[in-house]
Parts: sequence; structure tokens; C-alpha cells
Amino acid sequence: MFLCIFCNSAAYFWLFMRALTTIVFLIISNVFMTFAWYGHLRFRDMEWMKGAGLFTVILLSWGMAFFEYLFQVPANRAGFTGEGGPFNLVQLKTIQEAISLTIFVIFSVVVFKQRLEWNHIAGFVLIILAVYLIFRK
Repeated sequence: MFLCIFCNSAAYFWLFMRALTTIVFLIISNVFMTFAWYGHLRFRDMEWMKGAGLFTVILLSWGMAFFEYLFQVPANRAGFTGEGGPFNLVQLKTIQEAISLTIFVIFSVVVFKQRLEWNHIAGFVLIILAVYLIFRK
């Protein structure tokens, strides 16, 4: 179903498109979420934010989180079986968490220059295994 070359009907094509829309929107949503939740920790490095108080940082983070919701809500609606999408609620949450952790790892390495250790990689392998188990029929 997820490789559209195997879509043998229009119904499968539209399910594929809803799955793709869901995943792309969740990726965009999680980029905004990660910057809202953790990006503010780098604000002190920015000249224009050096004197900002906690309330200002909260407002800026909330503003970024607004854009997260502009993508997250439509992603969940497009993907949820109750709305005509291809994923049940557990699958939808599993996709979101896997994307969230992937975005976070990229963010922590690129923005915070964190080093990935072997145990981080092992943990992510287990998360991939969890995704496999959730989607297994």
C-alpha cells in the first residue's frame, strides 16, 4: 500500500496520498515542535535575545508551537482511519514518535553539536523494532 507502484486502484492511490501527506506534515510539525521545545536553549547565543526574560522566551516558543499545530492537526486528520486515512490511532502515534525522535537526533547533532553514542544508536534500533511490531499484522 505504501509504495504506490503497487496501487492497483484509485482507492489505494488516495490512501497512499493520505499516508504520504500525514508523514510529510508530521515531519514539518516536528521540526517546529523541536525548535519550540529546545531551540530556545540557543537563544542566549543570539545577540538580539541576550537580554530576553523567561516570559519573552515562552512567548516565542509558543509562537513556534502554533506552527507545529498548523501541521500536526491536519496530519492526524488525514492519517486517522476514523477520518478516512490509513492509520489506526496507535499506528499514528507510533509514526509521530518515530519522526519526533528522528528530528530530535538531527537537531541535537546539528544545532547543539551533540555526539551520538553507541547506546543512543542501540536505543533507536529498538524504537525501529517497536515501529515494526506496532505495524505487524
